[in-house]
Amino acid sequence: MNWKQLLSTKRWGYEHREVSDQIDARSEFQRDYDRLIFSSPFRRLQNKTQVFPLPGVVFVHNRLTHSLEVASVGRSLGRLFYNIMKKENPDIDQEYPFLQEVGNIVSAACLSHDLGNPAFGHSGEEAISSYFTEGKGREYQQFVSAEEWADLTHFEGNANALRVLTHAFNGKDEKGFALTYATLASIVKYPCSAIEGHVKNNHHRKKYGYFDTETATFRKIAAELGLKADPANPGGYLRHPLVYLVEAADDICYNIIDLEDAHHLKILSYAEVEELLLPLCGGEDLRDRLDALADTGSRVELLRAKAINTLIHGCASVFAKNQDRFLAGTFEMPLVDALDNNIVAQMKRISAISVARIYNAPTVVQIEVAGFKVMNALLEEFIPAYLKEEKGHFDKKIVAMIPDQFHTTLTDTYAKIRTVLDYVSGMTDIYAVDLYRKIKGISIPSLK
Repeated sequence: MNWKQLLSTKRWGYEHREVSDQIDARSEFQRDYDRLIFSSPFRRLQNKTQVFPLPGVVFVHNRLTHSLEVASVGRSLGRLFYNIMKKENPDIDQEYPFLQEVGNIVSAACLSHDLGNPAFGHSGEEAISSYFTEGKGREYQQFVSAEEWADLTHFEGNANALRVLTHAFNGKDEKGFALTYATLASIVKYPCSAIEGHVKNNHHRKKYGYFDTETATFRKIAAELGLKADPANPGGYLRHPLVYLVEAADDICYNIIDLEDAHHLKILSYAEVEELLLPLCGGEDLRDRLDALADTGSRVELLRAKAINTLIHGCASVFAKNQDRFLAGTFEMPLVDALDNNIVAQMKRISAISVARIYNAPTVVQIEVAGFKVMNALLEEFIPAYLKEEKGHFDKKIVAMIPDQFHTTLTDTYAKIRTVLDYVSGMTDIYAVDLYRKIKGISIPSLK
């Protein structure tokens, strides 16, 4: 793989349009970022759970604030990588004109990396999958292909993001978001189909990156950018190198910022957070600065900022020093796992404590259980109703709730199920709960 081809400005749906030489305030990749910022799927992230239940008295991160922070870290990673490359080769812009845009590409990809995640965090993904593996959805296996069944039984938010960005929904622009090929490829962490994914100890196939419906879409993107075929899986591909920076930005943010939220919610004490973050602060003596802050929240903010800065510099340096391996597709671990051994060990400590104390905190478990039940119940209502050829009165009313943009003229079972999943997976936590209550008769819509 080579940077000249990987950083293509070609747009999805506008492949034959020449890039204008008109002077503009934005580059093609900055346009990607702006299109995402102003989009409805991005705005809906403000009411989707990140880890903790949506805020009451105490503010915690939701999917939108998380995505904005990941985009900020991603931009820094990309910009720092370019600066390192530029320092080593002052004439690099002549060889790779768009290398200076890496920060903008990564930030746009980071902004969109969670667009396909359903309500209630990973519990929403599990609820959709379990409907087909353990629930009433099992009866549909006989009506779909093996590839399609793999999609349904392993619902993946990352794959759904590519669909959200490229699929021609009814009444919407048939070109989707018309993002650049470089940005689209940079969100696909696992460039293979569901039936090829879920391979242990394989960084390219740990999960999967596109539904059966988007296979042709991704192959077109891969061909344009020159992505290498995966030697261990001829049907799939090796990652676009910038995926590693997007992945690193996400890893940095949720590992560090979840600690900040846990402190706000009094799940972890200040002393516990300091003990976890201080070793990541680059060896800088922060004692005087920390002691000068009476507010423990401000101390955590300082520690968070310094820790993120250390991780950004470390990941960008690894990425720059190992260019040959990234371009060859032979780098087989996340960037954060390739840092100094002491940093890696501390990050693993944070991960272990996060699992034990944060992700299994009572409020987190409660929202996961409730979300699981809500999502499963919605599928139990919508999927059978949409699939019935002879619909009863209630079935027709249920189907009428699905917005026109999601409906399909295709008649096969998978396409109809995908229609319902497109609708349900796009719901916010609040909308899903409200709709669940109304369908179950728990609450009645106001007549006002």
